[in-house]
Amino acid sequence: MITIYSEKHRLRNAKTELFGGLLVPPYENPSRADIVLERVNSEKLGEVIAPREFGMEPVLALHDAEFVEFLQVAWEEWSQTEYEGEAIPTCWPARRMSQRRPDYIDGKVGYYGFSSETSISEGTWEAALASKDVALTGAELLLKANETGMSISTPLNANSTQGVFSLCRPPGHHAAFDMFGGYCFLNNAAIAAQWLRDNGIERVAILDVDFHHGNGTQDIFYDRQDVLYLSLHGDPRDAFPHFSGYSDETGQDAGVGATFNCPLPPGTQFKTWCDKLKECMAKIDQFETEVLVVSLGVDTFEKDPISFFKLKSDDFLSIGKLIADLKRPTLFVMEGGYDIKELGINVVNVLQGFED
Repeated sequence: MITIYSEKHRLRNAKTELFGGLLVPPYENPSRADIVLERVNSEKLGEVIAPREFGMEPVLALHDAEFVEFLQVAWEEWSQTEYEGEAIPTCWPARRMSQRRPDYIDGKVGYYGFSSETSISEGTWEAALASKDVALTGAELLLKANETGMSISTPLNANSTQGVFSLCRPPGHHAAFDMFGGYCFLNNAAIAAQWLRDNGIERVAILDVDFHHGNGTQDIFYDRQDVLYLSLHGDPRDAFPHFSGYSDETGQDAGVGATFNCPLPPGTQFKTWCDKLKECMAKIDQFETEVLVVSLGVDTFEKDPISFFKLKSDDFLSIGKLIADLKRPTLFVMEGGYDIKELGINVVNVLQGFED
């Protein structure tokens, strides 16, 4: 399996995260990608290639133009203030408050940011831009032969199980149409799915196996019927992002029925989780999915510091095998996973399970 990776992820190297009332070193940091890449190489998963640049058009196809402009200049504006730390949202347009965008950067950060664990730091925009190119290069490799002569060159077909791994960092599934948060700035999986649609794929499904609900992906496709979104995640009554991911959220307008949420309680074991995955797989088949995008988070792991599921490392091999049973061309897009010691093992287990 080919892995797409960019060294530019290192430009996103925030120093602080607000967690439990304290400013702490971020759980989402450059070592995450390093650990995964190290395992990809040690297991000889396949060739690792750099992404090509796709420009801004795929971003603006899904994200609000003013939001994107804000992300581009946010750090520059913040660094010109009297503040010494990183840009952390601290004031939001809550219920019955004006929804007008402020002029001052402190207000803008709160207007566009929905959660305070995610700061904007120097290099954030550049890293996010490269991360979406990692996802898009993977999508392109699933569609046609790459000009570098990589092995994925056959046309897509219903019996294909070919896969590509986009080692994205920063992650993306919490980034909404016009909001950042949950360590996410641009929605890599959603951008890739839209690019596939724009390049002739009629029916795309996004299967989100991250512990946290992908509120951003749901937000982007909630009123559409051409992209199916399915998510298995911690019950939002107990887990971030708290205000998205309930089972009665099924889409709106033309998108009714194209969102399928499976919230699960604290202590969920693999058997229970797997039963819900099989429900998702049935819906992916019913949708007549042509290409599958997997938002690959492995923070469902029992030792993950910011989740409460109980999956074990061997379970991730089984997840990969089950996804392969769908027999769809599959783009794996890296999302969460914060147990650094076994992060690489768990991610590569999914990919090896898929290929076995």
